[in-house]
Amino acid sequence: MNVKYTISPKYEKKYKNFVLNIQDYFNNAEKTIHKARNEIKIISFNEKQFVVKSFKKPSFIKSIYYTKNHSKAKRSYEYSIKLNDFTPEAIAYIEFYENNKLSNSFYISEYFEYDYTIKEPLRQIGFENKTKVLNEFAIFSSKLHDNGILHLDYSAGNILIKEKEDKYIFKIVDVNRMIFKTLSLNEKLKNFDMLWANNENMTIIATQYAKSNNLDIEMVVKKALWYSFRLKLFKNFKKLLKGKIKNIDW
Repeated sequence: MNVKYTISPKYEKKYKNFVLNIQDYFNNAEKTIHKARNEIKIISFNEKQFVVKSFKKPSFIKSIYYTKNHSKAKRSYEYSIKLNDFTPEAIAYIEFYENNKLSNSFYISEYFEYDYTIKEPLRQIGFENKTKVLNEFAIFSSKLHDNGILHLDYSAGNILIKEKEDKYIFKIVDVNRMIFKTLSLNEKLKNFDMLWANNENMTIIATQYAKSNNLDIEMVVKKALWYSFRLKLFKNFKKLLKGKIKNIDW
């Protein structure tokens, strides 16, 4: 089995053994925080905690594709380096090859001890300081966009929040699908549609976003609500056709 990997230079000596043996550490770890197509675990090594994402073993066709192109693990690492403080610190990625085709891959980052995701203030009725959190989130998103960063899965579960001294620290995760470029206003506002926010919460976010960028509030709110409505319409229509839902959830 062939192996390809990159470890952040500042951690190469300290964590090389951990990275090279990540399959064993991952298999023996018990703290799973997500398991669907991919699996994510929190793993302790030398008194430090890491988040390790194991990507689903690719199909035969995809294994050939990822052998010639960047794997999701490699993209996660490289994009995290570009994102810097916007995401938990990148430690390493490693790829395992069988018969010259990608078999398994892992992305390793620092563990960010967050308190909740943006999903809680968006979904929970009576969430304390909801407006303040959403306003701070809008400011964070504005900084993200001003740096030419477009997260293609800017959904509620991928935005982590930690409360610290009456302030909020935001980090984005699941970063293997990103675009780095100068963004148009429409691209920026459409980026909020995957939050699945109701009109009240989207209005709070869009209003602060407009204020942070000295834009016309009414225009920004109208556009943000339209993009949000359009995605909900599309997603709900697909669910109705498949018989998965009986009532539209706006």
